[in-house]
Amino acid sequence: MHYENGIAFMRRTLLLIMTSIMVSCHNPKQEKPASVNSDTASCTNQMPVTYASAPDTVKIKQGRVSHQNMVWINGGEFLMGSSDSEGREDEYPVHAVKVSGYWMDVHEVTNAEFRKFVRATGYITTAERTPQWSELAKQLPPGTPKPPDSLLVAGALVFSPTAYPVSLNDASQWWQWVKGADWKHPEGSGSNIKGRDQYPVVQISWYDADAYARWAGKRLPAEAEWEYAARGGYKNKSFSWGDEDIEKGRPKANTWQGHFPNSNSDWDGYKGLAPVKSYPSNGYGLYDMAGNVWEWCSDWYNTNYYKSLTGKTTVDPKGALSSYDPMEPTIPKRITRGGSFMCNAAYCKGYRVSSRMKTSPDSGLENVGFRCVSSD
Repeated sequence: MHYENGIAFMRRTLLLIMTSIMVSCHNPKQEKPASVNSDTASCTNQMPVTYASAPDTVKIKQGRVSHQNMVWINGGEFLMGSSDSEGREDEYPVHAVKVSGYWMDVHEVTNAEFRKFVRATGYITTAERTPQWSELAKQLPPGTPKPPDSLLVAGALVFSPTAYPVSLNDASQWWQWVKGADWKHPEGSGSNIKGRDQYPVVQISWYDADAYARWAGKRLPAEAEWEYAARGGYKNKSFSWGDEDIEKGRPKANTWQGHFPNSNSDWDGYKGLAPVKSYPSNGYGLYDMAGNVWEWCSDWYNTNYYKSLTGKTTVDPKGALSSYDPMEPTIPKRITRGGSFMCNAAYCKGYRVSSRMKTSPDSGLENVGFRCVSSD
């Protein structure tokens, strides 16, 4: 298991039970609340959380890399972090970083590519694994009651748009834990990926992404490598295409237009996921460095990490030594970058080039995928 302590497990147990109750009591008519306050919006506030049996990734050996569908990113120095006033607290201060050259996938790993990995290795993803109580109980305080067997089932988090405007400080209103949701069934057991070979694979945990990367002879990008590549050669710009607002001119990325989470105008051509390479590449020839799916990085998330780098140039940083999120201090989290099809200017500008998000490494979500890099 990959959790740091029994407290995190206990919290996950309670959250899973609470989430199950919330879903089972869900009112399909969705009666409108008395008021909506978006001032306290957070992309992860009250996110439904599940626990899972993390895959045994040790068996996945490092493969031999191929640079097909990768581009070489020349190394260089840049200012990392938000250069405008729109950043969250963890995007400051701006600090100097120098990265060595590396190869990067031109787009997110697709369903077709991930299928090859699964067929070659027999790998079973986190979302497909049924949590084993005998295993979980070893990590919990003595006397922790076993939850009902009906809760110990494989699944993942699926986006469920609301029927009307809601307060944006409670993500559980538009996320539901769904039994049977996994990379082959991203919206649940009744869905599939037929005809979606060129769509980014989703419902992938950090462990799954790391396992694929090793099999491919690659690795997950460090957060600094990801941001340097996303900037596409621009300096001090807000987006991977420059500073033009996302909804001016032609569509630039797959994001949410309209009122989140109940109304998407589909101005950019897609309401949900889009096939890779559906929008123009950035200056380095990389596609979807903004929008479509959040992308796993190798780094731990630590809200204080940037502050520790003030006043110096960091060379090839690998991120914080440990995770710390003051909102959920007992749950270790990894960095995700780039935003997704759910990002909206009034709610989550995750497509900003410096925007950071943090996610529990065992989580599978409908808007999280990954791409790989290689130094060889």
